[in-house]
Amino acid sequence: MSIEQLADIARAMVAPGKGIIAIDESNATIAKRFEGVGIPNSEENRRAYREMLLTTPNLGEHISGAILFDETIRQSTKDGVPFTKVMMDNGIIPGIKVDKGTHPLAGCPGEVVTEGLDGLRDRLKEYAQLGARFAKWRAVINIGEDIPSGTCIEANAHALARYAALCQECGIVPMVEPEVIMDGDHDIETCYEVTEVTLRALFDALYQHNVMLEGTILKASMVISGKDCAEQASVDEVAESTLMCLKSAVPAILPGIVFLSGGQSDEAATAHLDAMNKLGPNPWPLSFSYGRAMQSAALKIWSQDLVGNVAKAQETVYARARDNGLAALGKWAS
Repeated sequence: MSIEQLADIARAMVAPGKGIIAIDESNATIAKRFEGVGIPNSEENRRAYREMLLTTPNLGEHISGAILFDETIRQSTKDGVPFTKVMMDNGIIPGIKVDKGTHPLAGCPGEVVTEGLDGLRDRLKEYAQLGARFAKWRAVINIGEDIPSGTCIEANAHALARYAALCQECGIVPMVEPEVIMDGDHDIETCYEVTEVTLRALFDALYQHNVMLEGTILKASMVISGKDCAEQASVDEVAESTLMCLKSAVPAILPGIVFLSGGQSDEAATAHLDAMNKLGPNPWPLSFSYGRAMQSAALKIWSQDLVGNVAKAQETVYARARDNGLAALGKWAS
């Protein structure tokens, strides 16, 4: 696939007023979410839940793509239609999470590195045949006493760059996600510094590995106060700090940036995105790639009646997609 084709897919992922829904939770993570609402974690329940999300009527009006887990990209609706076909028929681009999760980084207590490069070329080829047009790899950067270290940032940036180069070789748009975790009592200034250093290291590594930014999407965390920080930054402060950080570290040639919600409340994630777009025009489209902030309300409704509440849960999914789609245009009103 040519760089022009990759660039077309990347631009479609951040089309005006549209964003990405992340439904790529591993079976261990979805088990926790299901447990929280009293649903048994069976393969059929996971399939039914993802079907409820992906078959939401008119979802494609506000959702450009969905990130799937390995199990999900191979599944079908109860009527036997592959999820990837349902998505494509509704104008939603299939994506796939390809990393194998985080593992302790030897020699660096309290820090982790993402694994999954072994055998990745062959897995990407298979995912392309299954219909994936973009992929996702998440790095995790923790803030704490004397961390993150330069070693941790470099190790994760290197892995993200190797992953991205392999994706483009296989005709898949890489979504690179260096998440600075909001757990901790650090202030917004600390988050800004760590995020800036992380993004600079990432784009340096992408350059070293000959990754073409025109066919790449950044999934970024917002510059935000730590969850346990006594002084929580306002919506405007988060928007201004995040924009300044991105402008200082992210090349303008990138087709777009999507934000992760990272444990923010549904409303906060939407308000922050909207505030950033109201401050525009910006060098790149700014949209969303939310998981929990798109799903949590719908999951609660669906859990009360897995058959009878499908339509009601889907209404909530659509409403969240619409709100975030408006925020991606700077037109959301709380």
